[in-house]
Amino acid sequence: MMQVRVQYYAVFREQRGLGEETIETSVATAGDLYRELAARHGFALPPSLVRASVNLQFRSLDAALSPGDTVVFIPPVAGG
Repeated sequence: MMQVRVQYYAVFREQRGLGEETIETSVATAGDLYRELAARHGFALPPSLVRASVNLQFRSLDAALSPGDTVVFIPPVAGG
């Protein structure tokens, strides 16, 4: 198990009802973490539409996580 900090923005913040939290997880990658959080909190977006930032750097969902990482999931952005 490890602790990671997750920051929520946009639709994820609305659905979670929090701006950030520290969680304990045993997952290995950012994508696994997204799937875990989606199941726990009911996030509707499929992983294929989500980007990840780990420690302020865009990463693939296959990126390995380490204890203490800060993870942000970014939904698709609509402009107008």
